[in-house]
Amino acid sequence: MILSSSEITRRLSGSSMEGDLVIEPYSDECQQPASYDLRVGGDFVLPPRVCTLVNTLERVELPPDLAATLRCRSSFGRKGVLVTAGFVDPGFRGQLTLCLVNMGAEHLTIRKFERVVQMILHQVTDGQGRYSGRYQDSTGVIQAR
Repeated sequence: MILSSSEITRRLSGSSMEGDLVIEPYSDECQQPASYDLRVGGDFVLPPRVCTLVNTLERVELPPDLAATLRCRSSFGRKGVLVTAGFVDPGFRGQLTLCLVNMGAEHLTIRKFERVVQMILHQVTDGQGRYSGRYQDSTGVIQAR
């Protein structure tokens, strides 16, 4: 099940029995009907045909019953931007490192606070496991380890 905007808002309020969802800083402008737009945390230039690592402005915490998929917003997809590595496990905490590929022929500049990806939240049935890998509590761009 994909969470709706009202369910995302409810889970952010801490009134849920399942555990708290955290998106900081939260912006009403980023809330969509069935997703939340994540913004970039700095200015970045995407060279043509190169995978560039970009960090989100937001810090997220997913409880054990939620996972997330990351999809490129259509406005960037129309410019030839692809998002790879787009899954976030239950229990993850930190800023997300996005892997963006510019398939266009020109350099593309992305400015801090631009909404680049949609985070789609999915309910995990009987969610007991929590992410505890090496990217936990990430801040800024994290290279592959």
